[in-house]
Amino acid sequence: MSRELKTLHVELGDKSYPIYIGSGLLSDKNYLHKHIHGKQVMIVTNTTVAPLYLQSVCELLDDYQVEITILADGEQYKTLDTVNTIFDALLGAKFDRSATLIALGGGVVGDMTGFAAASYQRGVNFIQIPTTLLSQVDSSVGGKTGVNHDLGKNMIGAFHQPKAVVIDIDTLDTLEQREFSAGMAEVIKYGLLGNADFLQDLEANMGGLMNRDVPLVIDAVYRSCEDKAIIVAEDEFEAGKRALLNLGHTFGHGIENTLGYGVYLHGEAVAVGMLMAAKLSQLEGHLTSDCVARVQDLLDQANLPCSISKEITESQLLEAMSLDKKAIDGNIRLVLLRRLGDAYLSQDYSANNLSQVVEEFVNNN
Repeated sequence: MSRELKTLHVELGDKSYPIYIGSGLLSDKNYLHKHIHGKQVMIVTNTTVAPLYLQSVCELLDDYQVEITILADGEQYKTLDTVNTIFDALLGAKFDRSATLIALGGGVVGDMTGFAAASYQRGVNFIQIPTTLLSQVDSSVGGKTGVNHDLGKNMIGAFHQPKAVVIDIDTLDTLEQREFSAGMAEVIKYGLLGNADFLQDLEANMGGLMNRDVPLVIDAVYRSCEDKAIIVAEDEFEAGKRALLNLGHTFGHGIENTLGYGVYLHGEAVAVGMLMAAKLSQLEGHLTSDCVARVQDLLDQANLPCSISKEITESQLLEAMSLDKKAIDGNIRLVLLRRLGDAYLSQDYSANNLSQVVEEFVNNN
């Protein structure tokens, strides 16, 4: 049985679902069984996670027809070709529309499994079991699924909500420190974009969080998921407020796309992007230099990069940013900060200010 449990719900009418957060959840089959409606279950995981947690999940599913698909690990494999291997396995096992897919892994596994579930026979159920901090606080919640294209990140996909998200904090015990830090970037994001109280708590507790103090981590994951669940419930398809969740992401996706997926972890690129957004917000007359310093200090404490350390040009980064999904008629829309804890979406910023920020970061390697 789980030793600790917090539960919250993403309220989306008949698509509503629970998020279970706690320690020891993968030793209790009830969190999965109540959300599986047929007998066919496909577990999708990768070569890193499978040796660690696949057997534990399989033991919870001894009453089902279970098939397993193990993918290569890495952002560079988040492609249509990789998703096609999931389709091959589903069709080969003669899975029908009652099937449930289980995503066991980080954000790449979750995004591809969700996309496969959205597409297979025009939509089947799936469950998220995120095993990285980044996927626990961000990608596993909200129903965004998809793959990358050579010209842009997450440009091919669908909205497809899971039936449940099961977050076992114990899976973080095997997470490398660099990956843990990358996940912390998304946690910090929630404080910056709309929760100033949470931001202050992160500043006070970052040392304990980086030491993986279990109660602190559970609380941080819960509060991050809570903030995201509220926004998703208001704006499921990112027609408005949900776009604020992309703070730092337009810069970050541009960095990832230009340098190649995997050079920077997603959270690392987002961390740099959030600092770039903060500096642009300062030039736009919103944040003080002290506020920008607070952002940089918190990223430093989380062992996250605050600069672009690889060779990249201003024109390359701006071109990659122009391909972002939030761009309208070629205009780059950015999430900026009126103050810490208050974000807004804008395309009315000064182009000269944007150029100044990009130039500062690309020339700082």
